[in-house]
Amino acid sequence: MPTSAISQPDLETTVLALNSGSSSLKFGLYRVRRSAVACLLSGEAQAMGSKAARIRASDAKGRKLLDDDTAMLDHGDAVRTIADLLARGPWPAPQAIGHRIVHGGPGLREHCRIDQVVLQRLDAATAFAPLHTPAALAVIHEAMAHFPGLPQAACFDTTFHAGMPDVARVLALPRALRVEGIQRYGFHGLSCESIVHQLAGALPPRLLIAHLGNGASVTAVLNGQSIDTSMGLTPTGGLIMGTRSGDLDPGTLAYLMREKKLDATGVEDLIDHRSGLLGISGLTSDMRALHAAAASNADADLAIRMFCYAAAKALAAMSAALDGVDLIVFTGGIGENDALVRAAICSRLRGLGVALDDTRNLDADRPQRELISSDSSRCMVRVLCSQEDEQIARHAWALC
Repeated sequence: MPTSAISQPDLETTVLALNSGSSSLKFGLYRVRRSAVACLLSGEAQAMGSKAARIRASDAKGRKLLDDDTAMLDHGDAVRTIADLLARGPWPAPQAIGHRIVHGGPGLREHCRIDQVVLQRLDAATAFAPLHTPAALAVIHEAMAHFPGLPQAACFDTTFHAGMPDVARVLALPRALRVEGIQRYGFHGLSCESIVHQLAGALPPRLLIAHLGNGASVTAVLNGQSIDTSMGLTPTGGLIMGTRSGDLDPGTLAYLMREKKLDATGVEDLIDHRSGLLGISGLTSDMRALHAAAASNADADLAIRMFCYAAAKALAAMSAALDGVDLIVFTGGIGENDALVRAAICSRLRGLGVALDDTRNLDADRPQRELISSDSSRCMVRVLCSQEDEQIARHAWALC
């Protein structure tokens, strides 16, 4: 939470958090005070623009409020459906709106109130995250149209990493390019913030966060501050992901452009949409489907093994940045729900003193079962839910 929030009185505000992806939109309505955040309802619109489009919502007790598979062409349709849901329900009207923004470029590194200058800077920064920023801007404009006059906040995934030391932040490129903002930014910052917030008084000095989902990254956190992370200039770098390649030999891209005649658009399509688990397996980017196919499909099995191998290597490398590790936290859709992947990754980290408890690992989705390391493990391992939307709500409360 920004330091400006500390001096604010503990007033209650109802915040609508909007967390946009390229074809999805997570949302939540929160009652926020400095001392507490309570979720009133939450939901997600998925696969917008396709025949599989669907929007769901439930209240804080898990009761279904909405489950609609009518066609949604874009984020505007989703925002209109959310606005209609809020208008029909017994919930308080939102008093502020917070948005997750993946990349604000070099000019927007702190969470901030949205005004015309911020919108212009976001538009100018689209080139840094062409997969995500246009969708986020569309959601902001729709929210302004449906909730006129409400203050809105931009919450950046890059903010948590803004203080990284130069040895981690600077890319090995000429200074003329570096001064234009070409550097390591890092992402999944709101997720990392939420892990640090949840650990609170139990936060150890040396923490590794493995956010594993359709997007995946590993972040080294020293005394609550990010000091290195696997993603780079864009969210394409680092680990193997659902459809993103992760790190590649830069010469591979030059080869593809020279020999396969790919232009920038073709390269982006290849490394963002047709690579990763999907590219390796030739089947799917969904880890659950890969597990189901792995026994009879060698490429599906290879995709899983490569994903786990890459994550283990990243965790081991980041332990060097911390000079050891006290705690590893798994989060994200795969990290929170896939005991087989967690076990495969941790089996390669015995040199860090990691020892899993098999029963705890299999039961990690049950309440109070987030500790999955054995009592003899020198490094603790936990599973914690990413709470990006709650972090968005906290920041919007502080800024609006």
